[in-house]
Amino acid sequence: MPRKRQAIRDHSAEANLFARRATIAFIIVVAMLGIVLNNLYSLQVTQFEDYQTRSNGNRIKVLPIAPNRGLIYDRNGVLLAENRPVFSLEVIPEQVDDIDQTLADLTELMGITNDELERFQSALKGTRRFKPVALRTQLSEEEVALFSASKHKFPGVQIEARLARHYPYKETLTHALGYVARINKRDLQKLVEAGQEDNYAATHDIGKLGIEKYHEELLHGKVGYQQVEVNNQGRIIRVLSVEPPTPGKDIVLNLDLELQLEAQRIIEGMRGAVVVTDVKTGGVLALYSNPSYDPNLFVHGISSKNYSALLNSPDRPLINRATQGQYPPASTIKPHLGFIGLEEGVITKDYTINDTGRYQLPNVSHVWRDWRRWGHGKVDVSKAIEVSCDTYYYELAYKLGIDKISESMYEFGFGDFTGIDLYEESDANMPSRGWKRARFNQPWYIGDTIPVGIGQSYWTTTPVQLNTSVNTLINAGERYIPQIIRGYMNTDSSVDLIPLKSLRPIEIKNRKNLDVVLNAMRDVVSGEEGGARHAFADTPYDSAGKTGTAQLFTVGQNEKYDASKIDERLRDNAMYVGFAPFNDPEISVTVVLENVGGGSKNAAPVARQIMDFYFRDRVFETADVNTASSHNKLGVNQ
Repeated sequence: MPRKRQAIRDHSAEANLFARRATIAFIIVVAMLGIVLNNLYSLQVTQFEDYQTRSNGNRIKVLPIAPNRGLIYDRNGVLLAENRPVFSLEVIPEQVDDIDQTLADLTELMGITNDELERFQSALKGTRRFKPVALRTQLSEEEVALFSASKHKFPGVQIEARLARHYPYKETLTHALGYVARINKRDLQKLVEAGQEDNYAATHDIGKLGIEKYHEELLHGKVGYQQVEVNNQGRIIRVLSVEPPTPGKDIVLNLDLELQLEAQRIIEGMRGAVVVTDVKTGGVLALYSNPSYDPNLFVHGISSKNYSALLNSPDRPLINRATQGQYPPASTIKPHLGFIGLEEGVITKDYTINDTGRYQLPNVSHVWRDWRRWGHGKVDVSKAIEVSCDTYYYELAYKLGIDKISESMYEFGFGDFTGIDLYEESDANMPSRGWKRARFNQPWYIGDTIPVGIGQSYWTTTPVQLNTSVNTLINAGERYIPQIIRGYMNTDSSVDLIPLKSLRPIEIKNRKNLDVVLNAMRDVVSGEEGGARHAFADTPYDSAGKTGTAQLFTVGQNEKYDASKIDERLRDNAMYVGFAPFNDPEISVTVVLENVGGGSKNAAPVARQIMDFYFRDRVFETADVNTASSHNKLGVNQ
């Protein structure tokens, strides 16, 4: 078979093919190079600032700086809440060669507990090795000195100081000042909702109760910042700039520490509350609730054992009795009811009843008894206040009716929040037809009204509410809101006073009606049969007031009250409200003592001691004490 002949190669065609392929390859290379150059231009020119910012974001960090919390002073400049340095023992893991041995040596030297070691090991797992981890907080001065003497033996272990809240007067002011504690999830959620989370970026504590919570915005201050340069591990290399924080404002309270301490001393060992206010402003001079507790326990985290002891105590120390305690007002409201009766015209100052010690409604078998079983005889409104005649007020309540009583007493502040600058406040209860229907789904009966006349039945009040109502009487209907804060301190130590707060005044139809009840309150203290005449005998000042004994245990129709046969927690509460001096009132005092018996024997002497202490350096004219002439300040005529 003949061999196939090979074709002659076309060199010209091959050259053209190569040229075309080379051209296409060149174009592709040029295009790719163009894309690379375009990207380089975009990265280094067009988007330079953006990428530089990102780079700085990796290199430069902005760290928040917590502001110092504002201090709290009493009206005389005494420091009530301060910031104290707290020392903690901290370990920087990367600087310690053998951490187990170091911990063992520290345990031997400092007596580190197993709980502290467990907390340290737990914190160590979630912390970078170059950051300090606390081993023990709140070192004592002795512990600081002990470690400092051996510091050279512990490379990577250091003592750090920070400021923490401290309350030098402990339980004396707890229910007024409150306390700060660690920010928890609930606090953080509230800060987020309020748009304040950034301002707490470096803050560990926040006001939890009392003034610390109510005036948190004033006390906290404004967060500061510092720009720092860090390496790729997040370690700070240098500080670039600092914007210092704005410290919280130092605030001044109306509280008088010495008066507060006196109230604490007087009712030591008793359950109850004392409220003292400035009649002319509503400023709270003393607000003490007993028993109390040390707020410093909460600042650094209270132990479960201590908290359980407070929470489960039958004496309920966590409750602020001055603003949250709900008590029947008893006879302390008789001046109010007497005034309302006069204003409404259902009685006159000369209207009398013959008190036999018993009161009955027509066609009703139930008998309401007076505290004096044989009665007081012929009694008008002034005498009824002086001797605290129950029967007169049963009749007055019947004449007024629950609708008028409830409406008028609500104007005096009963059944409503006073507006005091504490979140821990109860509005207590001013009973009405609507309230009983909503609470028990029952109608209001006339028999429900009768005990309301002596401050019993469903009626409850708080000591601060009762105090505010008395101030309204004294001020002829002007209603000042009780206020603990007085103002805030400037850098030059001057004080900017916060304006007084008030509500719409009560309209008084006839000023003489007010004179009648105020004079009667004076007779309670200085009259021949006044319930507080023994407690206030021989005072250098002239005062007025009203006692009350709140019954907590219902006694049968034919039974006699015997405290010795009743559980201690069901015995009568002692109440007293009063003010002084009578001619030109400065202070009003409210005392509530739980389960101690009658107000005249127990609460009135406490109020006497409070007033004696307040006026201890005052000299009074004899005429101011022993006569009732002029009374021009109150417009009172005997």
